[in-house]
Amino acid sequence: MRTIPATRRDVLTGATALGAATLLRLETAQATPASLEAAIRDVVGEAPLKEGRVKLAIPPLVENGNTVPLDVEVDSLMTAADHVRTIHVFNEKNPQPNVISVKLGPRAGRARFTTRFRLADTQTVVAVAELSDGTFHTARANVIVTIAACVEELG
Repeated sequence: MRTIPATRRDVLTGATALGAATLLRLETAQATPASLEAAIRDVVGEAPLKEGRVKLAIPPLVENGNTVPLDVEVDSLMTAADHVRTIHVFNEKNPQPNVISVKLGPRAGRARFTTRFRLADTQTVVAVAELSDGTFHTARANVIVTIAACVEELG
C-alpha cells in the first residue's frame, strides 16, 4: 500500500481544525430573567419604561410551544408628530431573549403586527414600543407552555 505524504497545507489545516475544536465548546444558549432585562436595557438604555399604550395579545396557556400566536398593537395616531418607531418583543427562557423587532413609521397607518413564534418553556413575554418622542412603553404577559419548543440539542 502506498501512502501520500502530507503537504504543509494539510498539516496546518488539520492543526487549525483540531485547535478550534479544542478551544470552542458548543453549549445551548439559554436566556434567563437577567438576560431578558439586559436585552431590554440594550434597547432602551436608561430610559424609563411606561406601562400602557401597548397591547400584547398572547394566549395565557399554550399546549404546544412550537407555534404560539402573538399580536402586538400600540395606541398611536401614527402621524409625523406621534408615531411608533419600533416594536420589540423579548422572552425570558428561549435560547435568545430577542424574539423580533419591527420598524414602523407614520405611513404604516397602524402600529400593529401579528406573527407566530416558538416558546421553550413557561415564561414571561415582553413587548416594548419606542415612540417618536423617544419614550418607551411596555406590556408583559405570562405564558404557560405544556409542550416545550426550542429544546433541540446540538449534535
